[in-house]
Amino acid sequence: MNINATLLGEFIALFALIMGAVSYYLGRRKTQTPVLAGLLGVVLSLIPPFVLVYFVVLLLKKDVGPASEAVSG
Repeated sequence: MNINATLLGEFIALFALIMGAVSYYLGRRKTQTPVLAGLLGVVLSLIPPFVLVYFVVLLLKKDVGPASEAVSG
């Protein structure tokens, strides 16, 4: 069975973009810096077990409330 290097590279790039988007979505709810969360998801997606651990950490983290609640409460 032959593995085409171009197809493998496209799969890795697509996987990284999808993981970055999911990380950004979770980061928007769970962190103050969703862009950084998304970039970290893209970088960690190069080693899939790391990105899975990162997702578990984000999922178990408490939601960040809106800024108005943080100021008034």
